Amino acid sequence: MSPETITISREDLESLIERAVDRRLGALADWQSTLARVENQLTELRQQVANGGGNVPEDRVTLVVFSGEMDPLFAAFTIAAGAAAMGMQVSMFFTFWGLNAVRVGRRFQGKTVGEKMVAAMLPSGPDKVGTSRMNMGGFGPAFFQKLMRQKGVESVPGMIDLVAEMGVRMIACETSMKVMGVARDELRPGLDFGGVATFLEDASRSKISLFI
Repeated sequence: MSPETITISREDLESLIERAVDRRLGALADWQSTLARVENQLTELRQQVANGGGNVPEDRVTLVVFSGEMDPLFAAFTIAAGAAAMGMQVSMFFTFWGLNAVRVGRRFQGKTVGEKMVAAMLPSGPDKVGTSRMNMGGFGPAFFQKLMRQKGVESVPGMIDLVAEMGVRMIACETSMKVMGVARDELRPGLDFGGVATFLEDASRSKISLFI
């Protein structure tokens, strides 16, 4: 039995070739359109980086220091020192009880009754702060400071001096200072002063932001 012979007219052959060419041209057009979209996206990203990075974070760490107790303060300054040692830019924003970390004393002259009460109740500096656990009626800090000396661990006041020497930026919240009646001369020298906009500017550019 001889194989069946299939006959295709010239018109049918030309039609098949035309459809095949159209499919190839359509696929090529789709690929070119996709490539154009990718190139446009890359151009936009390059422009964002050239204009300040857009949402690309910098090698920075920003910390909000809200707690005013020895153990969270120790954690905050340890993280700040570690990040600075790795070459990262570090900002520490001290607000409310966190201002205790950067106080160097207290005064009552020129303050309202409420401000004097706050000054009397708050510790006068980082060496006077309590602990969040095991405060033991005020004996806790002395107990832990002794353990830290035995283990060769730096104290909170020592950590504060260390990060200052390492170039860590320390910012006191002006709003909290007003509310609590804390004057600039009650805080350690070398601080910057600012509000929430100062913090958000640093945080928006940072890889890491922490609230302690």
